[in-house]
Amino acid sequence: MPLTKLQFKPGINRDITSFTNEGGWVDCDKVRFRQGFPEVIGGWEKYSQNTYIGTARGLFNWVALDGSDLLGVGTEAKYYIEQGEAFNDVTPIRRTSTNSITFAATNGSSTITVTDAGHGAVQGDFVTFSQAVSLGGLITADVLNQEYEIASVPNLNTFTIIAKDTTGATVTANGSDSGNGGSGVDGVYQINAGLNTGVGGNGWGAGTWGRGTWGSGAAINVTTSLRVWSQDNFGEDLLFNPRDGGIYYWDKSDGITARAVEIGTVAGADQTPIVAKQIMVSDVDRHAIAFGSNPVGSVIQDPLLIRFSDQESLVDWNPTATNTAGDLRIGSGSEFVKAIETKREIVIFTDSSVHSMQFIGAPFTFGIQPLASNITIMGPNAAIAVEDAVFWMGRQNFYVYDGKTQQLPCTVRERVFFDFDYDQADKVYAGVISEFSEVIWFYTSNTNSIANGGTGENDRYVIYNYAEQTWYYGNLGRSAFIDRGIRTLPIGAEGNYLYNHETGYNDDGSAMVSSIESSPIDMGEGDKFSFIRRLIPDFTFNGSTTTDPTVNVTLQSNNFNAGSFLQSEISKIDRTAVSTTVPFEQYTNKADVRLRGRAFSIKVDCSALGVRWRLGSPRVEIREDGRR
Repeated sequence: MPLTKLQFKPGINRDITSFTNEGGWVDCDKVRFRQGFPEVIGGWEKYSQNTYIGTARGLFNWVALDGSDLLGVGTEAKYYIEQGEAFNDVTPIRRTSTNSITFAATNGSSTITVTDAGHGAVQGDFVTFSQAVSLGGLITADVLNQEYEIASVPNLNTFTIIAKDTTGATVTANGSDSGNGGSGVDGVYQINAGLNTGVGGNGWGAGTWGRGTWGSGAAINVTTSLRVWSQDNFGEDLLFNPRDGGIYYWDKSDGITARAVEIGTVAGADQTPIVAKQIMVSDVDRHAIAFGSNPVGSVIQDPLLIRFSDQESLVDWNPTATNTAGDLRIGSGSEFVKAIETKREIVIFTDSSVHSMQFIGAPFTFGIQPLASNITIMGPNAAIAVEDAVFWMGRQNFYVYDGKTQQLPCTVRERVFFDFDYDQADKVYAGVISEFSEVIWFYTSNTNSIANGGTGENDRYVIYNYAEQTWYYGNLGRSAFIDRGIRTLPIGAEGNYLYNHETGYNDDGSAMVSSIESSPIDMGEGDKFSFIRRLIPDFTFNGSTTTDPTVNVTLQSNNFNAGSFLQSEISKIDRTAVSTTVPFEQYTNKADVRLRGRAFSIKVDCSALGVRWRLGSPRVEIREDGRR
């Protein structure tokens, strides 16, 4: 009997019916398309066994003048600079209390009440005590004189901590712990921690902007939005900014362990912004730019105001006739969301419009013009630049700007947006894997929402291959992601770890589960039954790290596809489905099977260690088997 060659359309299509998608793929996980054919994606492994505190929402890699390879890592609790697999805490200091702190312990409890009038702390903040003496029992000076995370804040003058020894083990007070720590206790408070999850509502309008009257700004000490970070280097030094917070400066010459400082405290500072939604250094003209900042002379944040420093200066933000500092205001939208720098311009997103900002020189320095209106963006990290194009995820669509703004035709739109947790829209994180021409968005599915008993963290991804114009998706949680560049591999963040990606074909030492499944394929014209008796594989396993790479191929035959019939008709038809699963090794030439039906589908899956598989065009031997 002749063999039928199975050739499938590249990419996944979930937005049309199964029969309409005949000859196409309908589902996948951890699979990409290259030259039109599916293959397993690269694996990942921990970059380091060292951990950081919190969930990373921002990564930034740069090189110092001495060749140091530095990586900024911002979480809801702290900011780190990683070098040589060590995470150095450079979180800025907000307040220092001198000789003003007392402690109170309760017998049988590990909770210590700390009194410090007007401390300004919130739950989750970090404070370091020094100069304390023992409370008289198990709460010794060594227990008190260390860094603590604040457990609760009963009022403006007190907060609580959980006593621990120097190894981190909990310590319980006894009856002798009746002291107050002495009269010389000092406390150093780090900047307030941010939120690690979305707060109510749907996306924009549920955060800082929209709490007051329309068009009003927000007081700078109000933080109800997810803690996300922007960062950029100025030479070997670093500027970073927690969204709706201050702007901070880290000086490389002060050493890798030196803490960053508020930019207004740097020598020569003049009218520096005290709040911003994003900070950027313009590569071409060397201006520091603060988006969604406060006007000169005001402490009220204007969510549409753009301010920029004097050229080649991080500290001079006061506009004069002899410098290039100044400001612009975006003319549409109600809130700045994101700015992305490309080779030729800075693309600016508000909640409803897109603008282009370009350096035009004296006397205005920068100019801004609208590009599109009635355009949405999912969150502050939902856009990514690839050369001169910018790709982003909107509220219900995907977009690209490459000189003009347009929607991206998407074949998995319903799969993404019908199972999307809009309360966590700010967690969407766009990245690029340039080696494979892929833009990737990580997001939180509604299935994993807090309301449905999930973690509320990113658990899915969707990929657009801009070279081949195909879409595919899968299950993988990453809270931040950067492409290779200075470092040889892409880096993703999940939990308290960083991961190297596209290395091997395993899930951090465990087997990585990958799969792809086709839509039903008619046998003949669908009016007769057919019989499949043989499957000829077409796989390559080049690059596998195991000596015996294997994948499973499942063929399933159906008399009818019940999904294409009305519910009232389902009981009237034969919905019998029969399947057979065959393991294929690298030297398997064929598999004998016995399947009868009007249509069949094929699924490939692998859950073995170290297998790199790629599917080509398999063949099946089919013969007509009558009408009944």
